[in-house]
Amino acid sequence: MKKPSFLDRLTGSFGTSKFDEVLDEDHEFSDEAPDLDYDKDQQNEWQADEEYDETPQEGELPVDMYQTGDEVIIRALVAGVAPEDLEISITRDLVVIKGHREEIQEAHDDNYYHRELFWGGFSRSLQLPEEVIIDEAEAHEKHGLLEVRLPKVDKGRSTRLKVRSHTQK
Repeated sequence: MKKPSFLDRLTGSFGTSKFDEVLDEDHEFSDEAPDLDYDKDQQNEWQADEEYDETPQEGELPVDMYQTGDEVIIRALVAGVAPEDLEISITRDLVVIKGHREEIQEAHDDNYYHRELFWGGFSRSLQLPEEVIIDEAEAHEKHGLLEVRLPKVDKGRSTRLKVRSHTQK
Protein backbone atom coordinates (compact mmCIF):
# COMPACT_ATOMS: atom_id res chain seq x y z
CA MET A 1 0.00 0.00 0.00
CA LYS A 2 1.19 3.47 -0.91
CA LYS A 3 1.97 5.94 1.86
CA PRO A 4 -0.72 8.69 2.06
CA SER A 5 0.39 12.03 0.63
CA PHE A 6 0.23 15.28 2.56
CA LEU A 7 -2.97 16.20 0.70
CA ASP A 8 -4.50 12.81 1.54
CA ARG A 9 -3.66 13.29 5.20
CA LEU A 10 -4.98 16.86 5.11
CA THR A 11 -8.29 15.93 3.48
CA GLY A 12 -8.64 12.55 5.17
CA SER A 13 -8.95 10.59 1.94
CA PHE A 14 -6.73 7.54 2.39
CA GLY A 15 -8.42 5.20 -0.06
CA THR A 16 -7.07 4.87 -3.58
CA SER A 17 -9.27 4.87 -6.59
CA LYS A 18 -8.68 3.37 -10.01
CA PHE A 19 -7.85 6.87 -11.27
CA ASP A 20 -5.07 7.15 -8.69
CA GLU A 21 -3.71 3.75 -9.70
CA VAL A 22 -3.65 4.71 -13.39
CA LEU A 23 -1.93 8.00 -12.66
CA ASP A 24 0.63 6.32 -10.40
CA GLU A 25 1.67 3.82 -13.08
CA ASP A 26 3.91 4.68 -16.01
CA HIS A 27 1.86 4.86 -19.21
CA GLU A 28 2.63 5.66 -22.79
CA PHE A 29 0.02 7.75 -24.52
CA SER A 30 -0.70 7.29 -28.22
CA ASP A 31 -1.73 9.90 -30.75
CA GLU A 32 -4.80 7.90 -31.68
CA ALA A 33 -8.12 9.14 -30.41
CA PRO A 34 -9.92 6.61 -28.27
CA ASP A 35 -12.95 4.94 -29.78
CA LEU A 36 -15.68 6.46 -27.64
CA ASP A 37 -19.26 5.35 -28.06
CA TYR A 38 -21.41 8.41 -27.31
CA ASP A 39 -25.14 8.17 -27.48
CA LYS A 40 -27.13 10.25 -29.97
CA ASP A 41 -28.73 12.36 -27.23
CA GLN A 42 -25.30 13.58 -26.16
CA GLN A 43 -24.37 14.40 -29.77
CA ASN A 44 -27.64 16.30 -30.27
CA GLU A 45 -26.98 18.24 -27.07
CA TRP A 46 -23.53 19.26 -28.36
CA GLN A 47 -25.03 20.34 -31.68
CA ALA A 48 -27.66 22.41 -29.88
CA ASP A 49 -24.90 24.13 -27.89
CA GLU A 50 -23.03 24.94 -31.11
CA GLU A 51 -26.19 26.38 -32.68
CA TYR A 52 -26.81 28.47 -29.57
CA ASP A 53 -23.32 29.94 -29.81
CA GLU A 54 -24.13 31.27 -33.30
CA THR A 55 -27.10 33.35 -32.12
CA PRO A 56 -26.36 37.06 -31.81
CA GLN A 57 -25.38 38.06 -28.32
CA GLU A 58 -27.07 40.91 -26.49
CA GLY A 59 -24.74 43.68 -25.32
CA GLU A 60 -24.75 45.21 -21.87
CA LEU A 61 -25.55 48.92 -21.80
CA PRO A 62 -22.99 50.92 -19.79
CA VAL A 63 -24.65 53.34 -17.37
CA ASP A 64 -24.01 55.92 -14.67
CA MET A 65 -26.34 55.79 -11.67
CA TYR A 66 -26.31 58.29 -8.81
CA GLN A 67 -28.68 59.81 -6.30
CA THR A 68 -29.64 63.26 -5.15
CA GLY A 69 -31.64 64.05 -2.05
CA ASP A 70 -34.94 63.04 -3.62
CA GLU A 71 -34.13 61.15 -6.86
CA VAL A 72 -32.17 58.26 -8.31
CA ILE A 73 -30.80 59.23 -11.73
CA ILE A 74 -29.61 56.83 -14.43
CA ARG A 75 -27.72 58.01 -17.51
CA ALA A 76 -26.73 55.97 -20.55
CA LEU A 77 -25.37 56.70 -24.01
CA VAL A 78 -27.87 55.45 -26.57
CA ALA A 79 -26.62 57.26 -29.68
CA GLY A 80 -28.10 55.83 -32.84
CA VAL A 81 -31.18 54.46 -31.09
CA ALA A 82 -34.58 56.01 -31.72
CA PRO A 83 -36.52 56.76 -28.51
CA GLU A 84 -39.33 54.46 -29.68
CA ASP A 85 -36.79 51.61 -29.87
CA LEU A 86 -36.03 51.91 -26.14
CA GLU A 87 -37.98 49.95 -23.55
CA ILE A 88 -37.70 50.88 -19.87
CA SER A 89 -39.36 48.71 -17.20
CA ILE A 90 -39.46 49.90 -13.60
CA THR A 91 -40.41 48.25 -10.34
CA ARG A 92 -39.89 49.75 -6.89
CA ASP A 93 -36.35 48.39 -6.70
CA LEU A 94 -35.31 47.41 -10.26
CA VAL A 95 -34.92 49.15 -13.62
CA VAL A 96 -34.46 47.28 -16.92
CA ILE A 97 -33.43 49.22 -20.03
CA LYS A 98 -33.58 47.42 -23.40
CA GLY A 99 -33.03 48.61 -26.94
CA HIS A 100 -31.69 47.83 -30.38
CA ARG A 101 -29.15 49.74 -32.46
CA GLU A 102 -29.46 49.09 -36.22
CA GLU A 103 -26.24 48.90 -38.19
CA ILE A 104 -25.88 51.06 -41.27
CA GLN A 105 -23.29 49.12 -43.24
CA GLU A 106 -21.76 51.15 -46.05
CA ALA A 107 -18.76 48.88 -46.67
CA HIS A 108 -18.14 45.15 -46.86
CA ASP A 109 -16.57 43.45 -43.85
CA ASP A 110 -13.26 43.05 -45.71
CA ASN A 111 -12.94 46.85 -46.13
CA TYR A 112 -12.97 47.71 -42.41
CA TYR A 113 -9.78 48.70 -40.61
CA HIS A 114 -11.48 48.76 -37.17
CA ARG A 115 -14.84 47.48 -35.95
CA GLU A 116 -15.42 48.64 -32.39
CA LEU A 117 -18.98 49.96 -32.36
CA PHE A 118 -21.70 47.72 -30.94
CA TRP A 119 -24.69 46.98 -33.16
CA GLY A 120 -27.72 44.94 -32.23
CA GLY A 121 -29.73 44.40 -29.09
CA PHE A 122 -28.63 45.58 -25.66
CA SER A 123 -30.04 45.64 -22.16
CA ARG A 124 -29.17 46.48 -18.59
CA SER A 125 -30.83 45.52 -15.30
CA LEU A 126 -30.07 47.75 -12.34
CA GLN A 127 -30.89 47.05 -8.73
CA LEU A 128 -31.96 50.37 -7.23
CA PRO A 129 -30.40 51.46 -3.92
CA GLU A 130 -33.76 52.78 -2.69
CA GLU A 131 -37.45 52.33 -3.45
CA VAL A 132 -38.82 54.71 -6.07
CA ILE A 133 -42.23 56.05 -7.01
CA ILE A 134 -42.92 54.29 -10.30
CA ASP A 135 -45.76 56.55 -11.48
CA GLU A 136 -43.63 59.71 -11.24
CA ALA A 137 -40.59 58.38 -13.13
CA GLU A 138 -39.46 60.28 -16.25
CA ALA A 139 -37.13 59.43 -19.13
CA HIS A 140 -35.61 61.91 -21.61
CA GLU A 141 -33.17 61.50 -24.51
CA LYS A 142 -31.13 64.38 -25.88
CA HIS A 143 -28.16 64.13 -28.27
CA GLY A 144 -27.85 60.38 -27.62
CA LEU A 145 -27.86 60.67 -23.80
CA LEU A 146 -30.72 58.88 -22.05
CA GLU A 147 -31.59 60.20 -18.59
CA VAL A 148 -34.05 58.36 -16.35
CA ARG A 149 -35.20 60.24 -13.22
CA LEU A 150 -36.75 58.15 -10.47
CA PRO A 151 -38.22 59.97 -7.45
CA LYS A 152 -37.42 58.22 -4.17
CA VAL A 153 -40.13 57.05 -1.81
CA ASP A 154 -40.18 59.43 1.17
CA LYS A 155 -40.00 56.98 4.06
CA GLY A 156 -40.19 59.76 6.63
CA ARG A 157 -43.53 61.00 5.29
CA SER A 158 -46.57 60.20 7.40
CA THR A 159 -50.19 61.13 7.40
CA ARG A 160 -53.07 60.91 9.84
CA LEU A 161 -56.17 59.01 8.96
CA LYS A 162 -59.59 59.83 10.34
CA VAL A 163 -61.55 56.88 11.57
CA ARG A 164 -65.04 56.80 10.16
CA SER A 165 -67.97 55.12 11.79
CA HIS A 166 -70.29 52.96 9.76
CA THR A 167 -73.64 53.33 11.45
CA GLN A 168 -76.75 51.86 9.96
CA LYS A 169 -79.62 54.11 9.00
